[in-house]
Amino acid sequence: MITLLGVGHVFDIGRSIRSEILTRRPKVVALELDPIRYHTLMSRTPRARGISPLALLAQFQIRIARQYGVEVGDEMVAAAQAAQEIGSEIALIDQDSRAILQRVWRDMSLTERVRLLVSAVGGLFTRKEKVEAELQRFYQNEPAFLQEFARELPTAKRILIDERDASMGRTIRQLAESKGDVVAVVGEGHVEGLVQQLAGTPVQVVHLEALRSTTPGPNATASVSVQL
Repeated sequence: MITLLGVGHVFDIGRSIRSEILTRRPKVVALELDPIRYHTLMSRTPRARGISPLALLAQFQIRIARQYGVEVGDEMVAAAQAAQEIGSEIALIDQDSRAILQRVWRDMSLTERVRLLVSAVGGLFTRKEKVEAELQRFYQNEPAFLQEFARELPTAKRILIDERDASMGRTIRQLAESKGDVVAVVGEGHVEGLVQQLAGTPVQVVHLEALRSTTPGPNATASVSVQL
């Protein structure tokens, strides 16, 4: 069985993530991280980011996370610690984040770069209330939300979402086939794409909304049709 936990990197959901993993006791806990990001999070070593639109977006995440009383990536740390506690294998299923972001910037058109820069600067002044409003808009109509993202930043959508969905989906499927039960901790924006990538394989999902509202056990997990 594959279980997808849809997370957000700025929310206080570490206890819910821990509960899900301890309850399910999977053979593998797969994290949407690459080795560098994993070791940075586990050691809490600050990363040098420089000055760029992507660095500004990272600062936005840090500032919003602190409004929620957490540090960016606390949910991944909680997942890794829970996996270590029960002896589950930890699999790092994402690509090198620095190479991905460099490629996004390189392949973007001038128009996309300007849009990203405006978004990044605006993010520095975004408050928690706006994040909540945008999250509700995502919950209410995820396909429309992602279509809007694709219209505004098509290169980012293709590389950051679509290509990574395909790559992580292949890895998760291979882990399940070779190791057994897998709990994958991935950004909520990847969940539906991964469900499609894992078509034909039993998949359960706990969405971010559920993780934020309670500490869910297995009975709170919604089965998802894999033909989406």
